[in-house]
Amino acid sequence: MSVPFMELSDSYDLIYEEVMEKIKKLIDDTRFVGGEEITKFEEEFAVYCNVKNAVSCGNGTDAIMIALKALGIGSKDTVITVPHTFIATAEAVTAVGAEVDFVDIDEKTYTMSPEKLEEYIQKNKDNKNIKAIIPVHLYGQMADMPELMKIADKHNLKVIEDSAQAHGAQINDKGPGEYGDFATFSFYPGKNLGAFGDAGALVTNNDELARKAKMLSNHGRYNEKYTHQIEGYNSRMDSIQAAVLRIKLKYLDQWTDMRIKNAEKYDELLKDEDIITPFVRDNSKHVYHLYIVRVNNRDELKNDLESNNISVGIHYPIPLHLQPAYNYLNYERGDFPVSETLSEEILSLPMWPEINDNAIISVGEKINEL
Repeated sequence: MSVPFMELSDSYDLIYEEVMEKIKKLIDDTRFVGGEEITKFEEEFAVYCNVKNAVSCGNGTDAIMIALKALGIGSKDTVITVPHTFIATAEAVTAVGAEVDFVDIDEKTYTMSPEKLEEYIQKNKDNKNIKAIIPVHLYGQMADMPELMKIADKHNLKVIEDSAQAHGAQINDKGPGEYGDFATFSFYPGKNLGAFGDAGALVTNNDELARKAKMLSNHGRYNEKYTHQIEGYNSRMDSIQAAVLRIKLKYLDQWTDMRIKNAEKYDELLKDEDIITPFVRDNSKHVYHLYIVRVNNRDELKNDLESNNISVGIHYPIPLHLQPAYNYLNYERGDFPVSETLSEEILSLPMWPEINDNAIISVGEKINEL
């Protein structure tokens, strides 16, 4: 049985007519930038995230950059994140002129280790101007925000939650944006809430930070076309993307429940002691943007599955500290052992809301067989 890694078209049948009707109206009205669709999406997404403000922007990378700029972070400031993430998390830091550095991850949840964070701060607080942390909510599970916030509060650090893979996730009944100064989101098409192109957003409970973010995303202006309070960027969400996201947002909880059910099915099938399935932290809601397993023979298993027409992925094969782009930080193999080990063992299995039981069973049985 052939199983794709992801099938975006499965969800489109449900919303196709509604989306096409909305897009036709926007074309007829020639309303492509700004307008009611943007305003309504920001209002509705803020409600969904249980925060006061949402600010739309061009993509998830821009969202992190805008958050950093709104918080006043720049030259000679250090921002700490993790090496086990997509490069967007780190490159946004250097894009605003700050210095990025890393701490290792927790071995069970694959998110920022509070212990490693505290250790880093104690070691570097006298020689680095540490201003912020960017915990990454990875694969659908939030980082340990209660513990990370204790450390951030203790050391007066700003907190930006990279939530590109965590739409609807929770820890202790609170979601992204309810802990940090900002949470940032990507709506890349493959995300749990995906647009029909690039789009992003920031959410915050701080009205002044929201106002700054709004200005930064739109050439430094706020409600006056030719009055620019500050220098900003051109990072606006298109109206068509906002319209699509408004429609899809109505179905997000339903799709999330389907993802959780699919993950439970995988859990039931993958009982072999040599396969490590996703660990879910107590009092957490994991939304399974990706379903990740760990195996010692990852590359062999990947090749065997692909030869049987089962598509899989690796997220991520090279930790950031070993990427050529960060050679200047002078890290070596062995500096972040958990991230390095994980990069050699993880495998992303097919996962999307509508994947059927037969496909999951086929994948699970083939893994057990191999």
